[in-house]
Amino acid sequence: MEARGSRLRVKRWPGDKPIEAETVAREWAGEGFTCDLWIDPPGQEWIDFVHPVDEVVVVQEGALEFEVEGAKALLGPGDEVFIPAGALHSMRNVGGTVARWFYGYRLITGRRGYG
Repeated sequence: MEARGSRLRVKRWPGDKPIEAETVAREWAGEGFTCDLWIDPPGQEWIDFVHPVDEVVVVQEGALEFEVEGAKALLGPGDEVFIPAGALHSMRNVGGTVARWFYGYRLITGRRGYG
């Protein structure tokens, strides 16, 4: 799903691949991204972030609302969002349970991380 004219791009994780650390890390490494797991309690918000490199997120468990440059999408397990470099973005755990999600940043000249 992609809102017309927006920078919010969401796709489904391949159904034949488990959303587990080893699998996600392998898939993303092939695309030049790092991979780490983040765990948030219900109600957690991360507001108005900007990174100098592209970021990807895939939800393993829970319900998250992502906002990228004003466009919003509700994500659940298996939803993957691409956040382009320089895009203002926020995330909220809108579910009543813990949310687990993998995130990765595009590698820069062989360095791990986003800056």
